[in-house]
Amino acid sequence: MYIAFEGVDTVGKSTQIERLRERFSDVLVTKEPGGTALGEKIRAILLEEGEALARSEILLFLADRAEHTERIVRPNLHRLILSDRSFISGIAYAHVHDNIEIDTLLQLNRFATGNIFPEHIVLLRLEEETLRKRMGEKSSDAIEMRGIDYMLRVQKSMEELIDLLQIDHIIVDASEPIDTITETLYSYIKDCNR
Repeated sequence: MYIAFEGVDTVGKSTQIERLRERFSDVLVTKEPGGTALGEKIRAILLEEGEALARSEILLFLADRAEHTERIVRPNLHRLILSDRSFISGIAYAHVHDNIEIDTLLQLNRFATGNIFPEHIVLLRLEEETLRKRMGEKSSDAIEMRGIDYMLRVQKSMEELIDLLQIDHIIVDASEPIDTITETLYSYIKDCNR
């Protein structure tokens, strides 16, 4: 079962994935970008090297996604896969940043993944005030430096895309206590696996 954790930075995706890793046996934890050796190099280019041209950025993310799908996801579809991000993030960020049509981005992602998309999505979301507070408490990478309004538009785009694709999902208020969120997600994943 392939489950992607989505949401803008600071919502707690990595924290929740690590907490859930302890609750499930035979779980594979991965991330995009960066779940493979090539992906780590692409991640460094995207997040540390600064602003790439819009189309170059999209193609780098797609290269990572293709590698990730073939080397990590496809061979492990018989297991529980918890992925920190997926094509949902890729499309939402590209759509908001570059105003590229959703249909075009979907076609590119279908090609990159060989039509392997997550079966379930966990979307952790924050209201503007909490997002501002959390973003102010950390240093920003090249993408986060685009600002809070950008992040809020990306978050809205993620919600719209999940609804459009009718992927089974849960939306969780990321401002809830960490333990509460973990219990909610643990129950959701167990229900998905029945």
